[in-house]
Amino acid sequence: MPAVTWERLERILPTVEKPGRYVGGEWNAVVKDWGDVDMHVALCYPDLYEIGMSNMGLAILYDLINRRTDMLAERAYAPWPDMAAAMRRAGIPLYSLETRHPLAEFDVVGFTLQYELNYTNVLEMLDLAGIPLHSAERDERWPLVIAGGSSNYNPEPLADLIDLLVIGEGEEVLFELLGLVHRLRGRGRADLLRAAARIPGIYVPSLYRVVYNLDGTVAEVSPAEPGVPERVLKRIVACLPPAVTRPVVPYLELVHDRAVVEIQRGCTEGCRFCQAGMIYRPVRERRPEEVMDAVDELLRNTGYDEVGLLSLASSDYSQIEPLLEALVARYAPQHVAISLPSLRVDAFSVGLAQKVQATRKAGLTFAPEAGSERLRAVINKNITEEDLLQTAEAAYSLGWDRIKLYFMLGLPTETDEDVEAIARLAKRVLAIGRQHRRGRAQLSISAATFVPKPHTPFQWMPLADLDVVDRRQRLLRERLRGRGLSFSWTAPQTTLLEAALGRGDRRLAAVVEAAWRKGAVFDAWAEQFRPELWRQAFAEAGLDPHFYASRPRNLDEVLPWAHISAGVSVEFLAAEYERALRGEPTPDCRDGCHRCGVLQAFAAERKAVAKGVWECP
Repeated sequence: MPAVTWERLERILPTVEKPGRYVGGEWNAVVKDWGDVDMHVALCYPDLYEIGMSNMGLAILYDLINRRTDMLAERAYAPWPDMAAAMRRAGIPLYSLETRHPLAEFDVVGFTLQYELNYTNVLEMLDLAGIPLHSAERDERWPLVIAGGSSNYNPEPLADLIDLLVIGEGEEVLFELLGLVHRLRGRGRADLLRAAARIPGIYVPSLYRVVYNLDGTVAEVSPAEPGVPERVLKRIVACLPPAVTRPVVPYLELVHDRAVVEIQRGCTEGCRFCQAGMIYRPVRERRPEEVMDAVDELLRNTGYDEVGLLSLASSDYSQIEPLLEALVARYAPQHVAISLPSLRVDAFSVGLAQKVQATRKAGLTFAPEAGSERLRAVINKNITEEDLLQTAEAAYSLGWDRIKLYFMLGLPTETDEDVEAIARLAKRVLAIGRQHRRGRAQLSISAATFVPKPHTPFQWMPLADLDVVDRRQRLLRERLRGRGLSFSWTAPQTTLLEAALGRGDRRLAAVVEAAWRKGAVFDAWAEQFRPELWRQAFAEAGLDPHFYASRPRNLDEVLPWAHISAGVSVEFLAAEYERALRGEPTPDCRDGCHRCGVLQAFAAERKAVAKGVWECP
């Protein structure tokens, strides 16, 4: 199938919203001669261009593959419904941005999965590409359809749709897989999948058998044939890959429109609700001098005037203070802004922000997560009310007008009193602001609905009753009124679906497909989400979303993702679950190893040094 011509696109692009999403040609995009390479990889993000272009994981893989002379990586994103309809009318298949080759022409089509509500977009993209939706329907004539990302830690709801999934970090294992695909080119798809399943970190759903109990719970997930591992252990890289210093620079504004350097991967704080904090263990840091060199190159190669230091907890980076001092000294005269997207709730973090926002005070954002100290102990958010008030005092006194606080509703053991505590705490913070900033002080409160995630201590917990969550949202709307206060919240309708897909088994693949066939796409977008389509899809499959989302699970229940290992042991997660119910906090891992299992799981493969920070070879 030839590449999509510009003449064909010119007929439809004037008819759609933001045609710049679909034309490519961006600064730093890598365009190689299709015939000069042996391996063609399409890197796909199942959401809008503006969202997917901000994804660091996809940018890393794009950079690493295109450094090779024998491979190319090109990009594709989910077209908005107007563009999808126009492409279908014109008979234009989904194509890559770099050379406009149809996705069906690539050797490998890889999806980055970060959010369960993007699952129907995966099917939309496959259908637009003319690629069969089911793994069983794709033989060696079709691209190998793979997926990576945090949603893969429960891969079962896409088990019938994806050929194989990469569990964990893909920087090393992807090249092992691509080498295998090249060596076995021309062989049957079944042979390729069997060989891929023997690569550590690769999960091939078709090679596993699931048995269910009479009550619908999972009885067993086991290999369907010899040589397939019983459990798939995530892949990790001991040392962070080279920083991406020639990122693709778009013509459209992105959700995170700045240069980015990943300074640290992993987190040691141990929040019990946080999947990222569990699955990205252990902590690995980039050396400060490497960060400085990367920022130099980024600014030369992009023209950005803002650089973000990416980490789950930027203020936990061991060299953060000297690093910021060096960055400010070098780049402040050039009017380059340095941003810290993730800060602890403490005065030290405000001091860090002061270093990088000495002249222009943008808002500060902190995440106490819960209003009461009792509930923060349950979720292991080790901050006190006094910590937050001191942080507010430091921020407002140093000249900030705006603070934003993130909370969650529906946390395990939450009561109305815990929710009332959010309002009381907010008013105390705003009162501090008015002492220092008078009428300029502003405080924004955001409350998301908590969704229990696999591979966390709360994976056995039920989703909170959404009627109760709705009532508590109304309570906060009443309490958080007045000058200088604003309150935002998430719609609970999407929460049930997110929890069901995130904690479901492979029977949900039929539900995802049925919902898509009924018209469900871009479910993460409020204006597109149609819950009635999902209710119909669940009903037709004879399944109940509440069975997956709202049911508490016993510690000895076989979970649908039990055969997938993030390296953190089930015993550790269960112990943390019990400590949560007792309201007992667990100290930060930097204060001493709690033997979560991740270092032990990789001890033979990698060498770890003190405090969970890994040593690069």
